[in-house]
Amino acid sequence: MRTQGTAAELGNRVPRYFDIVVVGFVGFLLLSNITATKLIDINVGVGHLIFDGGAILFPLTYILGDVLTEIYGLKRAKRAIYLGFAMSVIAALVFFLVQIAPPAEGYENQSAYEAVLGFVPRIVLASLLGYLFGQLLNALVLDKLRARFGENNMWIRLIGSTLVGEFADTLIFCTVAFYGIITGADFLNYLITGYVYKVAVEVILLPVTYLVIGWFKRHEPGWVGKSDPNLRLS
Repeated sequence: MRTQGTAAELGNRVPRYFDIVVVGFVGFLLLSNITATKLIDINVGVGHLIFDGGAILFPLTYILGDVLTEIYGLKRAKRAIYLGFAMSVIAALVFFLVQIAPPAEGYENQSAYEAVLGFVPRIVLASLLGYLFGQLLNALVLDKLRARFGENNMWIRLIGSTLVGEFADTLIFCTVAFYGIITGADFLNYLITGYVYKVAVEVILLPVTYLVIGWFKRHEPGWVGKSDPNLRLS
């Protein structure tokens, strides 16, 4: 009795590029969490735009999140999201342990380390909660819209999922991380600027997202919109 298939048959049982997408997804997330510790204030002539450094790269995680759900299905997207959450927790723990470890004699950058990578409970909690709820909502909405429209009107599900996911993420992160530190009109500026920027980036990059998803549809035809039935995710 045959117990093994050919190499081609075995290779067809798993997606070829899923791991690459997940690595990029988690990598962008971790970099965004680190750069989010800096607040940026840009004078645009008629006023100021206030946003954190994580806003520069974080929208790309939503683009890759769209690829994960659109190509590999909701369960695999959830798997990547939970993996990103776990790695964020591990990163925060490592940063904290290094921070409290006694510095070597002559080491003069302890305060600089703490300022950038120091364990700030509000930032860590805000990042983890915002990411988890935002990404799960993004994946869920995209999946529901795909079920409603099928392969048609992909721009509706891409933008619709972004509007919902980015709103949840931005509201949770800004409120938990900086409410009370930034108050009044400045907080509203910070909240609106971050949300509009993140949504605008995905809208502007929509043609690129179409090209990327199109490439994956050609190279992962058996996995478009499907999840691994062996996965046991809620």
